[in-house]
Amino acid sequence: MIQLHRALISVSDKTDLIPLAKLLHDLGVELLSTGGTASHLRDHNLPVTDVSEYTGFPEILDGRVKTLHPKIHGGLLAIREKASHLAQLKTQQIQPIDMVVVNLYPFRETAAKEGVSFHEVIEQIDIGGPSMIRSAAKNHAGVVVLTDPRDYRWVMEELRASGGKVSDATLFTLAQKAFAATASYDSAIATWFSERTWSPDGPKKEVLGMPAIEVLSLEKMTDLRYGENPHQRAALYRRSGEPAGGVAGAQFLHGKELSYNNLLDSDGAWALVLEFDRPAAAIIKHTNPCGVAQSDTLADAYTLARESDPVSAFGSVVALNRTVDVDTADEINKTFVEVVLAPDFESEALAILQQKKNIRLLKVGPDIRLDLQHRQIGGGFLVQDKDVHFTLAKDLKVVTRRQPTEEEIEALLFGWRVVKHVKSNAIVFCDASRMLGIGAGQTSRVDAVKWGASKATLPLQGSSMASDAFFPFPDGLLTAVRYGIRSVIQPGGSVRDAEVIAAADENDVAMVFTGIRHFKH
Repeated sequence: MIQLHRALISVSDKTDLIPLAKLLHDLGVELLSTGGTASHLRDHNLPVTDVSEYTGFPEILDGRVKTLHPKIHGGLLAIREKASHLAQLKTQQIQPIDMVVVNLYPFRETAAKEGVSFHEVIEQIDIGGPSMIRSAAKNHAGVVVLTDPRDYRWVMEELRASGGKVSDATLFTLAQKAFAATASYDSAIATWFSERTWSPDGPKKEVLGMPAIEVLSLEKMTDLRYGENPHQRAALYRRSGEPAGGVAGAQFLHGKELSYNNLLDSDGAWALVLEFDRPAAAIIKHTNPCGVAQSDTLADAYTLARESDPVSAFGSVVALNRTVDVDTADEINKTFVEVVLAPDFESEALAILQQKKNIRLLKVGPDIRLDLQHRQIGGGFLVQDKDVHFTLAKDLKVVTRRQPTEEEIEALLFGWRVVKHVKSNAIVFCDASRMLGIGAGQTSRVDAVKWGASKATLPLQGSSMASDAFFPFPDGLLTAVRYGIRSVIQPGGSVRDAEVIAAADENDVAMVFTGIRHFKH
């Protein structure tokens, strides 16, 4: 445990700073500070010594150099129990600094601004701040290092209770957070640089190929009960220093604690339902859709989706792309559902759903688009662009003699949006409003067709079919014909495309190519 005598405060984010500084002053702690922070403290009638006055050296280079001085880092790095260190401090007239309260220049926030110049971003790369944080954290046995305003309150409670002392456990915990803060900050800078290439006119954001260095810094949001299975540990993380969007940042409104599997299914359901402009519902089980529909009302969309496979809908995750109303809530309550995600819930609808104490209700805000997806394999990571391709009617190439009708085009596009979110090999049977059957994760495309047809609870006669990849042989299409399909959407690109097209023509099936594959492994 250490006793505080001197604190250096230099922050960009001044949230909740004054209560902390006032408590330190009341405890007799001398305050050192820099620039705008010192002015902020004086504005609140707190006595403060400027760092330049303490070091005897002025800030130079437009403030680029102000705390990089032996009187600062000597005061932070000296080991308090080492006599030779204390003797050197005395010789050099250096006072120990027992606390550093520092947060860093807003690099991420500046870099995210529209139209910001390269120079403006560079000037938000903090040098002195990370240096002080690392010095204090390295010597955490004798120095308190505070980098996050969210920690002020509980540290203040400890200071009040102890009369200005800080426990060894707190010193260590804050050092952990300090090193994580500088690592996260450096990762943001490294990522920003890796996204740019040099040109005579200056660096430009134009990544040719994948980044040479991909830095991933994560901050734990919460522990989870367990992972995919009870013997596996798990937690939810977000990118360090960034707000969580989408499912990770959803507002939890009601129900039991979310599990690892709940979150995986929720993310899949949410990504799928956002494909649709009309009121839509997506029902997910084990990361695969088991019901998807769109309609004029949300309640109708959900009912149609549930009827696609009512058995699999039991214990599922449901995503809706509109505010949940009373009619939709009544329909949802007819089946046991694990999770419901929506942009919002009407108050009466929320009350209806909350009658079931275990159902988890999530209000999902705007997503934060992540351009790259990461997946771990033994000894490394696979990194790829996110599949955000969206196919329109004008993108379709009709390859058969029979042209698809307008209604078939709508059905084909509906199926194409769904099959994108189904584990490969993937087949989706549908009409223009809902999924009728799904063949997911099969080892052959023919098996996917057969499985999708076997899962259909409604007639497939006259339906449309979507395939996430090309048909390598005509057998998959001919199998589907026996179930009554009348139109097909697929990427094309097989060496046997001509044979598949001929089989479609022989059976008066309309077929379109997208030129885009949607494998999902």
